[in-house]
Amino acid sequence: MKLQLIKKILDHLKEELNVLLVAANNAHLAAIDEQSIAETQYDTLAIEAGYLAEGQSKRVEELKQAIVSFEHLSSIIKRGSDKDTHIKLGSIVQLSKDKVVNQYFFIGPAAAGFRCEIKNKKFTVITPQSPMGKSLLNKSVGDEFFIMLGNAQLEDEIIYLE
Repeated sequence: MKLQLIKKILDHLKEELNVLLVAANNAHLAAIDEQSIAETQYDTLAIEAGYLAEGQSKRVEELKQAIVSFEHLSSIIKRGSDKDTHIKLGSIVQLSKDKVVNQYFFIGPAAAGFRCEIKNKKFTVITPQSPMGKSLLNKSVGDEFFIMLGNAQLEDEIIYLE
């Protein structure tokens, strides 16, 4: 199940990267285009296009790093040395309140918020840096955990760990 999930995440990240590469290239071309040259001191088209190109280039690097991280995680899982009983990077976790809706969390190195469904199981990627990820790390099945979400405290029990 983990390898299927990682494949879906990787497919999503690679698709997002391809779209972003085109957008970053277009922004770069706009920044250096002859028509972007400032005609007055108030004409900021080239500057704005440059900022956009820079931001998109940073996002491209983030996506490339996320892809590398998931590929590395996949190779670790394929080796089969993943028999820990504590939640860590690469764990699939279900909480008692999510059993009815068949919702699971996947602790991933990136791609926080990505959602997908595999065999009627709904997955949401969270990272160890998120409040939820921090609360779950190193816990085991049967452990209770607490997290503040806004002004409310969520209390739940871990019922599944893979």
